[in-house]
Amino acid sequence: MTKVRVAGVGMIPFTKPGQSEEWDVMAEKAVRLALADAGISYDQIQQAYAGYVYGDSTSGQSALYRVGITGIPIVNVNNNCSTGSTALYLARQMVEAGVADCVLAVGFEQMVPGALGMIFNDRKRTLDLALTRQDELQEHDPVAPFAAQQFGGGGRDHQARYGTSDEAFAMISVKARRHAAHNPMALFREPLTLEEVLASKHLYGPITRFQACPPTCGAAAAVLVSPAFAAKHGIDASVEIVAQALTTDMPGTFEDRGMMSVVGYDMAKEAARQVYEASGIGPDDVQAVELHDCFTPNELISYEALGLTPEGTAERYIRDGQNTYGGKHVTNPSGGLLSKGHPLGATGLAQCYELTRQLRGTAGMRQVEGVRHALQHNVGLGGACVVTLYGAAA
Repeated sequence: MTKVRVAGVGMIPFTKPGQSEEWDVMAEKAVRLALADAGISYDQIQQAYAGYVYGDSTSGQSALYRVGITGIPIVNVNNNCSTGSTALYLARQMVEAGVADCVLAVGFEQMVPGALGMIFNDRKRTLDLALTRQDELQEHDPVAPFAAQQFGGGGRDHQARYGTSDEAFAMISVKARRHAAHNPMALFREPLTLEEVLASKHLYGPITRFQACPPTCGAAAAVLVSPAFAAKHGIDASVEIVAQALTTDMPGTFEDRGMMSVVGYDMAKEAARQVYEASGIGPDDVQAVELHDCFTPNELISYEALGLTPEGTAERYIRDGQNTYGGKHVTNPSGGLLSKGHPLGATGLAQCYELTRQLRGTAGMRQVEGVRHALQHNVGLGGACVVTLYGAAA
C-alpha cells in the first residue's frame, strides 16, 4: 500500500445563498486553486471524485469540464453532509491501492435560504429509520427545523445523561466566532457574546439560532498523490493522510440507544477507533481538530466520541478552555460549520483545506502552534461518518 500525500488544496470564500456564483463556476475555481497549489495541470489528474448533495446527476462532469475534458473517470458522490470527506476517502483509496498516482477530490454546493428539507416528498424518506426512531424517543415539533430537532435531541440526551448545561453548548458558538474572525473564507466573522447566543431564537432542546450552521454556498478541492509522483514532479507533499475510516450506522443505533446515537455518536466513535488503531496515534497526540459542528450539540458530543475528552466530561473540557488556543486541542480553528458555513458537498474538503494549511504552518493568525497531527471528523445522517488523521510527512 502506498502512502498518500496532499499535494494541493483550494477553497473559495463561503457565501450566503443568493450571493454566490453558479455551482459549476465555484467548483472550477476551487479546482484551479488546488491545481495551482500543487503546481500541476489538470491533464495530470488521473481520476476525479466530485461531491455534492443538491445537484442533478453528473454535476461533477459539468463542473470539471470547465477545467478540462480529458476522458478520465469522474465519479459523482452524495453522502449527505459527509459528501466531501467521502469523495476524499475514495480518492485516497485509489492512490493508496496504487490504482492511480494523482487523484482529485472536489466538493461544491449551491444552497437555498432556510432550513434543510426533504427534496422528494412523493416517496419514502431516505432518513426513515432515523426519523422513525426520533419520533419514538422525543416529541415532534411541527415548527422547528427537522435537523434542529435531531441534533437538539442529541443535546438533550447528553444533558439527561451527564447534566450538561445549556450554557456549555452556547459557549461553543462564542468560540467558533472567535476563531472565524481570523479566517477570510468564513461566512460569519463578527464576535458573539454568550448572552447573545442564549438570547437568540430558541429552536429545539438546548439549540438557539446562533447555535445552528447557516445554509451556505461554496466549493473546495484537494489533489492527492503518491510520494513517487510528488518526487517525480517536484511537488511539496509535506502533508500525509496517515489513516482514514468511513463508517455507517452501528448495530442497535435505531433500536436500544438514544438520540446521541441517532445523530452519529456511534459512527464517529467507531471511525475514530479505527483511525487510532491503524495509525498508532491517539487523541492526545493531536493538536488541531476540524469536526462537524452543524449544531453545537454535535460538537460537544463529538469531543467525547473522538476521545478528545472522556465520556461525560465535555462541559468541563469546554469550561477549562481545552477546546481552543492554549488548551489541549484547538477545535475548528477555521470557525467550523457554525461560522465558516456548511455548503454540504464542500464541507469535508474545506476541513481538509484548513488542516493542510495548519500542518504546513501557513494558517496565518489562526495557526495552531506546534501542529504535528490533525484530525478531521465529518458526519452525514442517513448515515456515514468519515474520520481522517493527517500528519507532517517524514
